[in-house]
Amino acid sequence: MSINPTRAAQEQALIAQTRPFATEHQATSWLHVLSTLGILAAGFAVAGAAPWWPVRLAGSLFTAGMLIRTFILFHDHMHGSLLRGSKPGKALFSVLGVLMLTPPRVWAATHNHHHANTGRLSARPEGTFTLWTVQQWRAASLKARVAYVLERHPVTMAMGLLTVFVFGLCLIPFVRDPRKNLSAGLAALVHVALTVGVISLFGVQTYLFAMLVPMVLAYAFGSYLFFVQHNFEEALVREESDWSHAAGAVEASSYLSLGPVGHWFSGNIGYHHVHHLNPRIPFYRLPEAMEAIPALQDARVARLTPREVWKSLTRLDLWDHQAGRFVSFREARPTA
Repeated sequence: MSINPTRAAQEQALIAQTRPFATEHQATSWLHVLSTLGILAAGFAVAGAAPWWPVRLAGSLFTAGMLIRTFILFHDHMHGSLLRGSKPGKALFSVLGVLMLTPPRVWAATHNHHHANTGRLSARPEGTFTLWTVQQWRAASLKARVAYVLERHPVTMAMGLLTVFVFGLCLIPFVRDPRKNLSAGLAALVHVALTVGVISLFGVQTYLFAMLVPMVLAYAFGSYLFFVQHNFEEALVREESDWSHAAGAVEASSYLSLGPVGHWFSGNIGYHHVHHLNPRIPFYRLPEAMEAIPALQDARVARLTPREVWKSLTRLDLWDHQAGRFVSFREARPTA
């Protein structure tokens, strides 16, 4: 790797500017954690016990949003940015990781790899959606192409509860190495036990409103959220010789503007370029960091408008390193 020394110095200076924000206030962190879990419990109660089904459905939608926020708190803790060094915090999030189908050991291994290789063409696609170049697509077998299309397909994301979490984070790692990934098997077992327990004790309707609908919606949106934050029109992916951590953070990670309500439910994960530049910044300090550092304000933007969502799912299929942009499968066809 041979990066221009001036560029390398500028990138190191940018990372240094983020360090003052990589300190948490544990009282603030506990306030966010306990209030989130309390509100989540209230959402489950409304979804499971309200006397009128429209209220229960509204409770399901609200609970889905709270599950996303709870997941981001777990995500931050695993990065060491939330409740760092807290034994009660570690115990709490270890339990939450199993309950939310994100076994800590598997999540840490795959997600840390993702952070270490964002925007890097030569990296293994562990912990992220696979991205091929046009050349890789043209050289691949039919079987490999089908697998690639299925992995990035909208239906795969819509079924994220099963495809990404139950299978991707729990069953497959457990089958590969049961001893190392015991918590992954435990997470799948606990999920089945909770399903059977809720149906047996409270009935199918309660299971649908309080468990299935919230989880399906939260995990579908979460899967797409993870996809779009690195697969968007303005993203720039670099060859190995030109890649750096800072470049991957600010060029291959988006700023996803969700508005105050959306940012609250998503735990500010839309400030993704800031998070990737320094994952030790607590989620509640990401807006503060972006506001204070001018270089982070000129962000590459992804949007959740219907047009942009459709485009990200149907047109940004492969990376054309010669053109320096995403292209569709149709554009990747060899010209006569």
